[in-house]
Amino acid sequence: MTFRSSWLEGMQFGTQRFAAGIDVGSQAVRLVVISQRARATAPLRIEYVSTVPLPGGAVAGTEIVDRYAVARGLRDAFAGLPRACAASALRCAMALPASATLTTTVPLTRLAAMCGCCDSGGHQLAELEPAVMSEVERIAGLERHALAVDWFVDETPPAARMVTIAATARQHLEARIECAATAGISLTAIDGEPHAALRAMRYAASYELDPHAPYAAIWIGADGVHGWRIVDDSVTGEIRYPAPEHSDFADALRDLVHGPALDCALLSGEVDLLDGIGFSLADIADVLGCTVMPFECAALGGLARELDDPLLHEPFAAVAFGLALRGVLE
Repeated sequence: MTFRSSWLEGMQFGTQRFAAGIDVGSQAVRLVVISQRARATAPLRIEYVSTVPLPGGAVAGTEIVDRYAVARGLRDAFAGLPRACAASALRCAMALPASATLTTTVPLTRLAAMCGCCDSGGHQLAELEPAVMSEVERIAGLERHALAVDWFVDETPPAARMVTIAATARQHLEARIECAATAGISLTAIDGEPHAALRAMRYAASYELDPHAPYAAIWIGADGVHGWRIVDDSVTGEIRYPAPEHSDFADALRDLVHGPALDCALLSGEVDLLDGIGFSLADIADVLGCTVMPFECAALGGLARELDDPLLHEPFAAVAFGLALRGVLE
């Protein structure tokens, strides 16, 4: 069973885009498949979700130790995929751990100036490739042949077009491509876990919060906590914890408070890990001075059919949902 990657192919044979987000963690494979009609105002539909446990030790940190076990988990996750999804052009994206991924955002105008091309879009965007690779080499400190790089133009907000770049050591990508291929899955994109989770939370904010309301987005992963302050749909502040500049988690959170009062904080990821640092949702609300809303993908689209996987209501679904979201919105 192979899932092809052409978005154009999907548009030729139908008006509905399908995309899958695959989150391979230390304990489970998490899969979210969503769809959207090919018009800007069309609502999302959640087509399928699946959680498949992995045997202990199959994944350790950034390394896939048991590729056969991960491939089997991927195959099992896709086994119940509805016929409508399997028969469509399904864009499949997989996440990489935060510690294995370097993600940066660069103004499009800066890259366009570096390569002497126009930033108006269309075929001219292909001319940005040398500038993107030069930027990645500079910040990663590695030559491009040792890196796997993915990038795209973020159109939100349209007045300040940005290029988001994700890079990882090629060995990490090759391991995941191999596992996916063994399971009969063709990957079309990679993304870092924090960035995928942020995309999901920004989408949730567009549904659940008042327009232009300042808010915080927080993702908790095995490598630590990532947080962003977002005002008028632009990231105006960012934190990571643990980090040398922060004495504790509360100190890190306070960096997100500067500026207009936050309307709320969206929380995603492995929330249970907060217990290890003696923190709770109530503590986050107290430090930030706002309510805290756990991420829940079931609230962000209609269900195409009856689904009962707990992933629909768990905050750690944000990575898989964010990956799938990229596939239908690009």
